[in-house]
Amino acid sequence: VLCGVALMLVSPLRARREFPGCGNIVTFSQFLFIAVEGFIFEADFGRKSPAIPLRYYFIMVAMFFTVSVVNNYALNLNISMPLHMIFRSGSLIASMALGIIILKKRYSVAKYTSIALVSLGIFTCTFMSAKQVASDSSSNEEDGLQVFLWWLLGIAALTFALLMSARMGIFQETLYKRFGKHSKEALFYNHALPLPGFLLLAPNIYHHAVLFSRSEPFQVPLLGLTMPIMWFYLFMNVITQYVCIRGVFTLTTECPSLTVTLVVTLRKFLSLIFSILYFHNPFTGWHWLGTALVFLGTLMYTEVWHGLGPLLARCRRRPKAE
Repeated sequence: VLCGVALMLVSPLRARREFPGCGNIVTFSQFLFIAVEGFIFEADFGRKSPAIPLRYYFIMVAMFFTVSVVNNYALNLNISMPLHMIFRSGSLIASMALGIIILKKRYSVAKYTSIALVSLGIFTCTFMSAKQVASDSSSNEEDGLQVFLWWLLGIAALTFALLMSARMGIFQETLYKRFGKHSKEALFYNHALPLPGFLLLAPNIYHHAVLFSRSEPFQVPLLGLTMPIMWFYLFMNVITQYVCIRGVFTLTTECPSLTVTLVVTLRKFLSLIFSILYFHNPFTGWHWLGTALVFLGTLMYTEVWHGLGPLLARCRRRPKAE
């Protein structure tokens, strides 16, 4: 899964570095590929009826599509990729808040402490990024105010997507309790049903398809084929995105939750490092502090330490036994 994530990150980062607004064509390509694969192998060419009624999938898809589009659009509102990733790491906050409000859940002191750490980390990174946006545009006061207002709109978009994503998670949780877990089916319908919605984004997708076709030619290794390099990046992203999603699904069905938690946490850290290296975004000590708080809070929330304790104890006893 980590290898798939590493490969998956290279392609969109290179694509967005050349064409910052290409998120829609990347997302559409991923949705189309996963939908076609699911139609063949999960839906059996439409002959297999869904275990969960379609009306519930339409509600889930509306949330899923909205979150994907808003997250992509936020990158066009002066939101840097590291801040985008760190902000989305705060999904724990939104999930806990909505869980308390909607599901009437109660949590331990450790859970509330972890949420406080994640919140503090996100606030630190957001505040420092706000200072950078203001300082970068201070040469022209009028333009600086406009840039800062667009940045605030980007933060609002990320906040909305974060809350909507958490609400979608609670909706899925209630569906799985009622109808049973059908992850492959949900993956297919979550990617197939939103496809007509991309018609609203057709001009943007077509525009970037033309730009991709005009990119410099690239000779594919081993195959000897020549194609525009941006299409090659897009193809690699679609394939590795599929590998990543399938890998995560395999982990959730075959491995303990501790393993899945560690892999997902490492994925976030790997994403952040790749983003910094590719985009050369300013990343100060305050940003590193905020990032550390986010990951520390995430690990505390998932109680990784309780699982690592017995594991380390067993490792220490092995040499003595030998």
